[in-house]
Order: sequence, then structure tokens, then C-alpha cells
Amino acid sequence: MPIAVDIDVMLAKRKMSVGELAERVGITPANLAVLKNGRAKAVRFTTLAALCEALECQPGDLLRWETEKTVNG
Repeated sequence: MPIAVDIDVMLAKRKMSVGELAERVGITPANLAVLKNGRAKAVRFTTLAALCEALECQPGDLLRWETEKTVNG
């Protein structure tokens, strides 16, 4: 998929666990894992906003577009 999710990067920078982030955002750790691992088909703007608030970042810090060439090597 050409959209890469960098939640792991922000979690590491903030020294925060997946469980702590899920609690702050108000979603289950399982749903956060689906998003974090790039398996989500969509993300609500309210969830994205809550992630940004909890991680003190911008949406572009969490999501980025990659070309097909980058994805497929």
C-alpha cells in the first residue's frame, strides 16, 4: 500500500507504549495495532486528531505516501 504508517516512530520518540496510546486515544490496543501495522483500510479524522493530540504531532508525522517503486523495491 502506498500509505505508510509511522506510529511506531512517534511512540518511540515519546517513549510511550501501544497500550498507553490506545488508552489516551480511546481505542482498543487491537484496533491500534491494525492501524499501526498498516492493515487499516481507513482512519477517522477524529481518531487521527486524537492520535496527534496524544503524541503531540502532526498528521504528516504519522502518515506518509510512498511511490509504488519505493514499496515494491
